[in-house]
Amino acid sequence: MPRLPHLAGIAATAVALGLLASAPASGDAPIVSQPRVVAHFAFDAGETPENIALEPDGSAELTFAFARQVANVTRHGGIRRRVTLPAVANPNTPIVHNAIVLGVARAHGGTLYVNYATGSSETGIWRISPDGGAPRQIAQLPADGLPNGLALDEQRGALYAADSVLGTVWRVPVTGGRSTAWARSTALAPVPSGTGFGVNGIKVHDGAVWASNTDRGTLLRIPVHRDGSAGTVGIRATGLDGIDDFAFTTRHGNTVLAALNGTSQVVVVRPDGSHSVVLTAQDGLSNPTSVAVRGRTVHVPSASYFAAVKDPNLLLAHLNHG
Repeated sequence: MPRLPHLAGIAATAVALGLLASAPASGDAPIVSQPRVVAHFAFDAGETPENIALEPDGSAELTFAFARQVANVTRHGGIRRRVTLPAVANPNTPIVHNAIVLGVARAHGGTLYVNYATGSSETGIWRISPDGGAPRQIAQLPADGLPNGLALDEQRGALYAADSVLGTVWRVPVTGGRSTAWARSTALAPVPSGTGFGVNGIKVHDGAVWASNTDRGTLLRIPVHRDGSAGTVGIRATGLDGIDDFAFTTRHGNTVLAALNGTSQVVVVRPDGSHSVVLTAQDGLSNPTSVAVRGRTVHVPSASYFAAVKDPNLLLAHLNHG
């Protein structure tokens, strides 16, 4: 396990963080209950969980950003480290200046895809076989970018990577190869005077690619045209200060649970764009980075980037309704 002596300093500008902001109003009953932390991780070892994909057995595949690892965590907190992405000499990733593993997506057959940002030619999408073996880079992305969230559309055979620095959604064939700048827009870009993190989380849902913008505090929807091209970026919710990644509560329907990193909250975002807090630091959150939902179980990893007491962890909660 690599030691990262400067991790606490790096965390101030770490991936997926937004400005600390006042919380949205919480005016209705939460849709989740029974929150409990099932696993704690080692911050000083770089075990800062950044993104999550779920396995059929209910376990979670987590990317540990600064440890450059992917680990499987069971519903009861057992931890099995799958792979470590290869070290890079003199990494120069924008903003964070370290090699970091970020978004993760899982194919039905068990193959994992992850974004790896290094500031070098290793920046891109890497494939991890379900049978083990070394991870393999299948697509390069710009070294001066920061590929953050990652989404998989198996029906179209495409991967979508959200580049927080370049304000771009990249599209890559699932088989690997050349990346295409699928969507670019001011709505995807960071604010010039902000944290530097624009488009961040990303999901494929009901014929569209949905994304978050950390600097702008927005939830976005990008239609996918019949030919696979991107439609106009639409803003579906605002006022989500420090939003990181998110998940839909049901397969159909547009209710979202979103992680607000800086304020250590998870909010429910309704189809009309209104939102309210459903989980807080009192429940165990410590700068949450992403959300995953399967059935009636909500999974929330926390990286603890800003917390005074470092407690990166994985929290589970019960989804009462969606």
